[in-house]
Amino acid sequence: MKERTPKKFSFAKVFCNIFGHKLRVSKNVTDHVHEYKCEKCGMEMTDTANGFLARLTPKFKETNDYIAKIHQRRKRKHYANAS
Repeated sequence: MKERTPKKFSFAKVFCNIFGHKLRVSKNVTDHVHEYKCEKCGMEMTDTANGFLARLTPKFKETNDYIAKIHQRRKRKHYANAS
C-alpha cells in the first residue's frame, strides 16, 4: 500500500478557493485551444472539447501536444500553398 505524503498548507490555494483563480494563458495550442496557469497557486487548466475548463492532467497535456503538432503541420501546408 502506498504511503500518503501530507499536503503542504498554502495561502495561495486558500486565496484561490475564496476569490477564484487568476488564470493567464501559458500556451497557445491552437487558435481556439489554450493552456492556462493560475498566477497565485500554479494550478494548470485547459480548454475541453465542449468549451469548458478542466484541470490539465497528463492525458490532456498529451492530447494538446498532439493537437498542436497537427495544427502546426496544417498551418505550414496552408501557408506554403498560399504563396
